[in-house]
Amino acid sequence: MVRVARVQSGGIAEALGIGPGTELLRVNGRDLEDFLDWEFLTADDAFVLEARLPDGELIEFDIENPDRDPMGVELEPPTIRRCANRCEFCFIEGLPKGLRRPLYVRDDDYRLSFAYGNFATLSNVKEKDIARILEYRLSPLYVSVHATPHEARKVLLNNPRVPDIVAQLTRLAAGGIQFHGQMVIVPGLNDGDVLEASLTDLWNLGDACLSVAIVPVGVTQFSHLYTGQPMDAANASRILAHANRWQARALAERGDRWVFGSDELYLLAGAPLPDAAFYGEFPQIENGVGAVTRLRQRVGEGLAVLPRLDGRRIGVVTGTSMAPLMPALLGELAARTGATFDLIPTENSLFGPTTTTAGLLVGADIRRALADRHDLDLALIPAECINDDGLFLDDERFVVVREALPMPVYPSYDFVDVLAHEPAGAAA
Repeated sequence: MVRVARVQSGGIAEALGIGPGTELLRVNGRDLEDFLDWEFLTADDAFVLEARLPDGELIEFDIENPDRDPMGVELEPPTIRRCANRCEFCFIEGLPKGLRRPLYVRDDDYRLSFAYGNFATLSNVKEKDIARILEYRLSPLYVSVHATPHEARKVLLNNPRVPDIVAQLTRLAAGGIQFHGQMVIVPGLNDGDVLEASLTDLWNLGDACLSVAIVPVGVTQFSHLYTGQPMDAANASRILAHANRWQARALAERGDRWVFGSDELYLLAGAPLPDAAFYGEFPQIENGVGAVTRLRQRVGEGLAVLPRLDGRRIGVVTGTSMAPLMPALLGELAARTGATFDLIPTENSLFGPTTTTAGLLVGADIRRALADRHDLDLALIPAECINDDGLFLDDERFVVVREALPMPVYPSYDFVDVLAHEPAGAAA
């Protein structure tokens, strides 16, 4: 059973009298377990829906929908499947105490993998879940592989009962399911021979494995489980060289590079980031693979629409890992607009100095970086550090932080998204 949260005006559900609180029980006699059943079972031209209205009345609807119009309902969120692993490198295990409760939810849900691109380990899927994935053709999935050798994977996930990932993926591949994989590399655990074996196993799955991201382990000052070696420049360079060898093979045999190091791996190794052509369709950009290159591309494409901002002084807040890459980008923006850009690298006060990503800066960091900058006409901060509810990770509200600062502050993904709408002219 799933329950209706909201009904869209003018939709089929409203016309039938389905309202918020209605329990959707069965379609064509099949029980509705979650949003997947609802989406797939109501995709037919005609079906029978059994429901319980908010007043308790049981009702059956014979629905004909030859044009496949949306039903017009939003469902209450499903219960999230929690992760049963205890990975040393788990980001949730690296959170400090006292944050809002949803941040501590360790999801490991194949449904969210399909619907939203969340990475899942598949360590908690049962036979019926595999059957659903195959029946509904939930493809592509996003799978946290980490290692394919079974003993190594049990150690990495800190779960002695984790299933054999190669057997799982082989079965899904045979059923036509494709996936993107990721491997978080812990030096001494899943680099070297384990990394080679893992890439070989994934390669042997053929077109089912669309891409593989190699991500260096990252820990915060609160990562109490981590006992592995640090990810230093030497380790990052070795891992990147390993990826480069596989990329050459993939490019020669399949026509794309297939395996990609995350931007952080390049930064740790002190290696130059590849150009946009290297990443193709940027298949794992949400995983930090090619994000900097895509930013450079967006800035280059957007320069032509920027107005003159002569005399403006603009602050740009970023994390410490991005700071060395920003002057060239800001130089392009300055040349086009006539504005002066002040780069403000900011250390993460919540997670500690080992957490250098701009998207994890918190409200307190933004306050500290900008509170005394009365010389700025406006400031840009990473849009990724604010969620859809306008909250930073430390529960500060963006609107409150913005009001406390001495200049207008704008969240920005690529600078152009804000500067293209700034009024031209001298400093205010």
